[in-house]
Amino acid sequence: MPGPVAIIDGGGANIASLRFALGRLGRESVLTTDAALISTASHVILPGVGAARAAMDQLRAASLDTLIPRLTRPLLGICLGMQLLFDASAEDDTPCLGILTGTARRFVPEPGRPVPHMGWNQLHRRAGVPLLDGIDEGAYCYFVHSYALPVGDTTLASTRYGTDFAAVAGHGNFLAAQFHPERSGTVGARLLENFLTRY
Repeated sequence: MPGPVAIIDGGGANIASLRFALGRLGRESVLTTDAALISTASHVILPGVGAARAAMDQLRAASLDTLIPRLTRPLLGICLGMQLLFDASAEDDTPCLGILTGTARRFVPEPGRPVPHMGWNQLHRRAGVPLLDGIDEGAYCYFVHSYALPVGDTTLASTRYGTDFAAVAGHGNFLAAQFHPERSGTVGARLLENFLTRY
């Protein structure tokens, strides 16, 4: 039986919902900043909500900004945690972890399209992605965010909110979802299950 999933404690909210979602899949989890525990866990999740600079400050304070890019275990970034895996965020011109290439930028509000982007929206997925096995093209997921990454080489699924943005990304053992799997019903549960069983 695999050990607990390490959830990196970056001060974000919604951790209880994430741990409950993992529990429904039969996996224990531990909220931690302990480098040894994170390095040896079977799977690692980097969640996050709030501001990029504050989140990066939290990671630096625990020396996780240097540990995370060196991890060889499967890691899943969620929401802000996804954005932190990329080069930077335009929010306060924040340098991030630089594992994936790109800069998160704020949505431009338009009439009928407020910022943040909040609610259910569709995924347009690439074929042949193990993280998305069993998730249909056009499946709905739950988003809450003001910043997003442009579609690029590491994009595994996109979503449109005025413009197309990266909804799921990945390269090697680093994977990420801009939406909240723990709040996305059966689609989110399937993504978490795929992460835990196919990587």
